[in-house]
Order: sequence, then structure tokens, then C-alpha cells
Amino acid sequence: MPTDLPHRISEDEYLHCIRCGLCLASCPTYRLTLNETDSPRARIALLRAVREGLLERPTDRTAAQFFRCLLCGACTFVCPSGVTVDRILELTRGEMAEVGLLPQPLAALNERVRRTGNISAEPGESRLLWASNLPAPPRGMERKQAEVVYFVGCVGALFPRSYALPQSFVQILDRGGVEYVLLGAEEWCCGYPLAINGDLEGARQMMQRNLEAVRATGARTIVTTCPSCFHFWKHTYPVALGEDLGIEVQHATEFLADLLEAGRLPLRDDPPEQVVTYHDPCDLGRKSGVFTAPRRILKGIPGVRLVEMAENRGGSHCCGGGGNLESMDPALSQAIAARRIRQAAETGASVVVSACQQCERTLTGAARAERLRLRVKDIAEILLEALRE
Repeated sequence: MPTDLPHRISEDEYLHCIRCGLCLASCPTYRLTLNETDSPRARIALLRAVREGLLERPTDRTAAQFFRCLLCGACTFVCPSGVTVDRILELTRGEMAEVGLLPQPLAALNERVRRTGNISAEPGESRLLWASNLPAPPRGMERKQAEVVYFVGCVGALFPRSYALPQSFVQILDRGGVEYVLLGAEEWCCGYPLAINGDLEGARQMMQRNLEAVRATGARTIVTTCPSCFHFWKHTYPVALGEDLGIEVQHATEFLADLLEAGRLPLRDDPPEQVVTYHDPCDLGRKSGVFTAPRRILKGIPGVRLVEMAENRGGSHCCGGGGNLESMDPALSQAIAARRIRQAAETGASVVVSACQQCERTLTGAARAERLRLRVKDIAEILLEALRE
């Protein structure tokens, strides 16, 4: 589902909604609150009311409804009329921001990213702190030039709870003999949080800076463990910057599946038996169409038995961490995560595996809050555990 940066909404982009209500059953926020105003069709109707003058002027309360959304794309996936609801809401958010109706928590997020280049307001040098307690420094820290750039992303690089993901991934790359570069302080936020908050110029600045940093390495491939970074680099960067990047963009699961199947990652002879269930991240699965690569990895690891949740692949339930909802309404985000972790528990699996540091973080918190004996791991952690020393 290619996307570009928001522009003005044309009439055709929202008038196709026939209010059939099929989107209600797929929308995580509506399914939780059962409040019609939280449904995708209500948001489209609200936009239409604003456009057709039924509301004199949008207010803070009006605008908040467009931001109480995960942008997970579940509604778009099931819409029989082909209405790209998540896309329309992205565009509407941009228009709300233009008239000064960006909610304060999201305005604060924009300010942090613009000022520091990341969502946490950390100094750029902090982007490699996760590497400090590894058995050996990642080889990618030593290089300035390589065929592959590993773009870590803000959450993996700056949230200690998520350090295990980049730590696992670089150890796999090193064992597989991959020559790669880590950008460190030269890596900035991919720009996605700014774009969906309406700060289009700020997003472009991030994109241009990141592209220049990657090109300086001479790399032909950029690999990211973050599905949002992956989706934004692959689908938005070329359109927003108006040029062919000349660089292949891959998600870590695609890259690792190829390495594993090429025999470059020798597996242990005595792997532990474990039953896992896989959570499809929205930006990786439903929005980018990457469903098979993670499952190729799990099925290629001896001892791992995969059981699917009832809602999987294109119909996967969001983890609750998308669309900047966590900044806008943390309680709602946590409640959605709790619903998803309970679905995982129903499979009987002992481990929930995902391929997104945000999903791992929100689902881990939900498992704790729900007191479920479920471990949540990224697929890179599972693969690293299966490799021979």
C-alpha cells in the first residue's frame, strides 16, 4: 500500500464510504470502546461534516477524534468500497495541524524530533549505547563504508527495554559474515512520526538528512528492524524526495530469511523445543505485505512450533502502539495491547514473537499488566538463540 506525504484531500477520497459498517469489526479502538465516534466510518463522516459546512469550524475535540486512531489500516483492509481510511486520516491530521489543532502531546513529540532528531530528545551520541554491553563491539561500528547499512530506528536505539533487538540483530550479522555500517549519531528519526502529525517539512528534512548519511557509506542496501522505518523508507522516501533512492530497502526478517536459507547461519544441534505464536506488525504485514519472511525464519528453526492466532496476517490485531496513539491516549493504547496479548495466550504458546520493537514493548507491558506467563521476543532474539556459538 504505497503512501506519500499528506496533501490536500480531494472529494473522491472520502465520498466513496457507503457506511456499511464492516470496518467496525476490524477497528481495535471501536472494538474496545464500542463508541461509534471511535469507528472509522464515524471519522469519515466527521470529515465530511467539516468539509460540507455542517460544522462551522473544527475544534480541539473534533480534531482529537482524528488522532485517536492507530493508523493500523485494518479498516482499509476490509473496506468493500476500497476506501483507504487510514490514508484519509493521515491527510486529515495534516490539515488539522495546519489550522493549529494538533493535540498538545503530539505537538510536544514534533518539537522533540525537530530539536534533537529523535523521539526521546536524547543526544545523537546515545544512539549506540545499546552496543556498550555486548560481548564484543559490533563490527559495523568500525566501518564507514559497506554494502549494507543497518538503520536501527529511535525505539530500538534509545529505549533500554528494546536494546535486545539491535543487540541480537548485529550479533547475527557478525556471525553471518555480513559487512554492514551503523550510522550512530548520523542516523536521525526516519520522519514518520512527524509526517503523521502533519509536520511535513520537518519529515522531509529528516528524510533528506538520512538519505545523505546512507549514501555517504556507499551502501546498496538499507536494512531496518523497525517496520515503520521500513515502510516509510520503502514507500514514502522516493515519493516525498522525488527521486529514485538507488538503494534496496529490506526489513530485517527478509534479510535474515535469505541468510538462513543460504546456509550462512549455522544452527545448533540441540535446540530447545518451544511453541510460539507470531504477531504480524501492522506496518510490516498489512501495510507492506511482508507475511512470509518471518514465518520462513520460524519454520527454519529446529524445535520451534508455530501456532497462529485467530487474527493473523492481513487481519492481524494491532498491538496498540501505532499511529502515535501512545502519546495521545496511553490508557487506550494499553487496553488495546491487553486485548491482543490475551489473544496470544489463547493459542497456548509460551512465547509471542514479533518483528517490531514497538510491538515487543507494548505486548511485554501488556503481558505484565495481565499477569500472563508469556514471554515476548523479537524474531531476531529467537534466531540468535538457535545459532551455534
